[in-house]
Amino acid sequence: MAFRKLLNSKKLLSLFAMLTLFGTNVLMAAEAATAAATDEKPGVGLGPLYYVLLFFVLCLVVAVVGKIFRIYDLTQQIQGKKALNWNNIMGIGFLLFLILGLIGAYWEFTVQGAMILPEAASIHGVKTDEMFFITFGITVVVFVVTQILLFGFVFKYKHNAARKAYYYPHNNTIEKIWTIAPAIVLTVLVVFGFFTWQSITNSVNTKGDLNIEVTGHQFAWEIRYPGKDQVLGKSNFKLVSGANKVGVNFKDKNSFDDITADTIVIPVRKTIRLNIHAQDVIHSVYMPHFRVQLNAVPGLPTFFKFTPTITTKEMQTKLDDPKFQYLLYCNKICGGGHYNMQKIVRVVTEAEYQQWISQQKPYLSDQLKKDLKFAETNEPKKESENSRLALNN
Repeated sequence: MAFRKLLNSKKLLSLFAMLTLFGTNVLMAAEAATAAATDEKPGVGLGPLYYVLLFFVLCLVVAVVGKIFRIYDLTQQIQGKKALNWNNIMGIGFLLFLILGLIGAYWEFTVQGAMILPEAASIHGVKTDEMFFITFGITVVVFVVTQILLFGFVFKYKHNAARKAYYYPHNNTIEKIWTIAPAIVLTVLVVFGFFTWQSITNSVNTKGDLNIEVTGHQFAWEIRYPGKDQVLGKSNFKLVSGANKVGVNFKDKNSFDDITADTIVIPVRKTIRLNIHAQDVIHSVYMPHFRVQLNAVPGLPTFFKFTPTITTKEMQTKLDDPKFQYLLYCNKICGGGHYNMQKIVRVVTEAEYQQWISQQKPYLSDQLKKDLKFAETNEPKKESENSRLALNN
């Protein structure tokens, strides 16, 4: 009773009205402030609070309409007239809900469905998309059919005083059909997905792969390429310092020619192995156009192999967008600067890649040499080398 009184109280209605007004004002003020900072025309903000308040207002409207119908029904009864048939009203309500729901689903497909990612830019991405669209197609068909049957049956078989409902408690055949059929479909999808995922992840490091190290920390990605020996030097988190950001171990001779880069550049149609590390919290390497995503976990090195198939220029032409760029994101909410944890990824031809890699800086910078107490030796130079580095400790 107390709860009913609360719902019927004018104070609650006044509170909802005040919250709606307050929320709208706050959102409009925030939008105006943002617009002032960016010299844009202010508009009405549509944040989460706005939609929550809009939902409450919609509930109030439904409650008010229900009260109006109830008052009308009581008035009819007092006047000795025929009362409202609430079963018909509820049946029509369910039918309207079905129609509006199908219109909403159609809008989702046509408007928001147009925002889907373009074709996969990697070999395994094509397989991933096939698996997604098969599963999605089956579930959409099941969803539409079941919703039409659910709400259609409520409307068609609503209560009618002229007929009596048929008592039909159980049917073994029907039970078997709607248990076995979904089980078969789901089993096929799971097995198909298992073998697809196994073919994507069951890979080893083979000769000719381009090894790239990606290390995540709050809030940036550090990129390291191998040098001419095509072998990445070892690293150790205990060696991380201001100059040695990923803790490269220079006791490993393969580390001396490693390269650092601000942009990830990869040659098209060549197998890329991303060696993934994290230094503080869990991050996630996410490159949506290549259908690549794998967590970067502190203390647990992981890797992911893929082969890009569409260069950046080709994708710009396909999308008719000269500003398009592939991007590496962090797909874990890793802190306050998570939104800015991005790297540009460029897919180029082999010739363009070789030209780019030749212009990159060595990881072993002058500052790092100084920190590690490296110095040039006075030993005679050999014909095959210009200088030699020695460790002075």
